[in-house]
Amino acid sequence: MVLSRQARTGWSSAMRLVLLIMLSFIPLVGIVDGVRAADSPSAGSVYVIPVQQTVQSGLASFLDRALKEAEEAKASLVVLDIDTPGGRLDTAEEIGKRIRGSSVPTVAFVSGKAASAGAYLALNAGDIVMTPGSTIGAAMIVDGLGNAVENPKLVSFWSAEMAAAAQINGREPAIAVGMVDPSRVVEMKEIGETKETGQIISLSADKALQVGYADKLAKTVEEVAAWKGLSDRPVIEIKPSIAERISTAVTSPGMATLLLIIGIAGIAIEFLVPGFGVPGIIGLISFGLYFFGQSIAGFAGMEALVVFLIGIGLLILEVFIPSFGILGILGIAALAFGITMGAYDTGSALQSLGIAFLVAAVIVIVFVYIFRKRGIWNRFILSDQLTTDKGFVPQQSREQWIGQEGLTTSLLRPSGMADIGGQRLDVITTGEYIEKGKPVRVVSADGTRIVVKEIN
Repeated sequence: MVLSRQARTGWSSAMRLVLLIMLSFIPLVGIVDGVRAADSPSAGSVYVIPVQQTVQSGLASFLDRALKEAEEAKASLVVLDIDTPGGRLDTAEEIGKRIRGSSVPTVAFVSGKAASAGAYLALNAGDIVMTPGSTIGAAMIVDGLGNAVENPKLVSFWSAEMAAAAQINGREPAIAVGMVDPSRVVEMKEIGETKETGQIISLSADKALQVGYADKLAKTVEEVAAWKGLSDRPVIEIKPSIAERISTAVTSPGMATLLLIIGIAGIAIEFLVPGFGVPGIIGLISFGLYFFGQSIAGFAGMEALVVFLIGIGLLILEVFIPSFGILGILGIAALAFGITMGAYDTGSALQSLGIAFLVAAVIVIVFVYIFRKRGIWNRFILSDQLTTDKGFVPQQSREQWIGQEGLTTSLLRPSGMADIGGQRLDVITTGEYIEKGKPVRVVSADGTRIVVKEIN
């Protein structure tokens, strides 16, 4: 059985509605996953929390959840298993404050490298244990391309933060400053080295132990627990949930901007070149993933979620209710507002949104040009043609009368009636008057006009 065009359109619209409604609940999926992520509490256990990714908003959310779980379980110790190249300084500050405020004793177990923001996290823990071959330091501020940032205010601020974190547990603050500021000269008598201008400090495990930036060398978490007198306690490793892993991926600056680009481009293409369905669905998935990540990371509150869902609702209505784009524009505006409200940093969100709009605009222009014949503007243009293949009968050609002769049956002044070939026809002269009953000849037939001339 072959479905009619109308039936296929109805079926497609129904399927699209189901998909759009399902997509609108993407931000809520992580809430359920996050609730199931918690393990059964075990009092007195040693909790191991991996810090083995870039320091960014997703990690902050995961660490906060993991520390809360350890505190509620009345754990004996939290071991932060650190192996990170660093990341965002503002996020590192947030995590460092959370570590310092933990009601459970903490140990930073540097199993790989604690570089940049990772060094700051380690300094905020109660103790630092390092594995042989691991390193700590190299906390110089760099931009997104890895180039050194020489802004004196930023360097001074971060140096002070590192020094303060070092002083909490009686470590030499000058070494922490030397990890940040290449202009400082730092003498480390314990290892017989001096950090000169233009260098930054990065310490191996052995050197860190000698200068007081490590309290113990150990190869495993079990050795750390034994060192703290907790070898008889069960070890519980907290791992990020699926939702937290997705959140960590989609909240990174580059991925967040990419999702916004795809989201804006997809929705705009669906709005301007309707009928595809796929760009709109992909756009909503991208928006949903972006908001999902921010929600799981703890940045998007209920009010942002409501605005976001209102935007999706307006876009769904635009698919089925012709509004000349009004509902679509309001929907996109609500989505953008909700995304900005739910971001970790409004300024960064606006910047990412601006970049996304510019890039998406280029994509949309190219796409619209390629499929310009299907554009929304065609709603205002009559494109139907009255052709014979659609059942319309065109007017009969009048060229057959050219050259034929007859008699006028009325006065032509200049139009009137004539009998041509046995048929009464409406005719017209070139301007002269012709009496009734005069012989005439058809000289031309133009559209609906039959032009005649008197025969002398």
